[in-house]
Amino acid sequence: MTEVRTRQDRSLPERRSRRWVGATVAMVLAWMAVLIGVGTLLGGPLAAVIDRDNAWSVEFEEERTPLLDEVTHWWSTSADTAVIIGTALVVGLVMRVVWGRWVEPLLLWAAVALQSSMFLTTTLLVSRERPSVEKLDPAPPTSSFPSGHTGASTALYLSIGLLLASRVRGRAGRVAVVALLLLVPLGVAVSRLYRGMHFPTDVLFGALNGTVAVLIVRQAVLGWREDDAAGADRHDRSDSASGTNRS
Repeated sequence: MTEVRTRQDRSLPERRSRRWVGATVAMVLAWMAVLIGVGTLLGGPLAAVIDRDNAWSVEFEEERTPLLDEVTHWWSTSADTAVIIGTALVVGLVMRVVWGRWVEPLLLWAAVALQSSMFLTTTLLVSRERPSVEKLDPAPPTSSFPSGHTGASTALYLSIGLLLASRVRGRAGRVAVVALLLLVPLGVAVSRLYRGMHFPTDVLFGALNGTVAVLIVRQAVLGWREDDAAGADRHDRSDSASGTNRS
């Protein structure tokens, strides 16, 4: 009886892991279905949205100035792939040194990686041309939908904001930290629009993609840890009760 119970106890973490992996995969696939569906519709059927998107792009082009060209260049560059990866790596390692744990860096890196994976997969299946205005940056070969710069910046800075906010006392302080850091992806989104690289719906769903990536990773990692802790607590109580009964 004791041997059977021991085998069952050892299999509990494995069963919890499988359950959380399955739930995470399901959430990722569900969100990607939304992205691919919306991107496909924006590629043709949603004519009214497409016309409004084009109008916004033309308006941004008409408001260009040398100063704004320079500012948006640097802001857009802050979300280039190499910059995002480098920033995530450095910030994650600093968190590891300061807080002495790997949970926070892994949450940060996983969110950025998941956003990138969902973005790249979507662009392989969705084909949307970029705005028909003068482009101030080289156009990558990926689809205009969704905005990878906006998504990567959102995943990175929202993750940093939430992780820092968890160490701040007071609701107002936590909200302020997250809001301040979200100014970075907001500036990236506006810069991508201004520079003619994306439509408004591209940056909107890019930001949503980054946000969803952060939420999925946090739910998967923190939810599994809470479930594992709860399971261990139930196991301890069960052992305690068994010991009492035997006595």
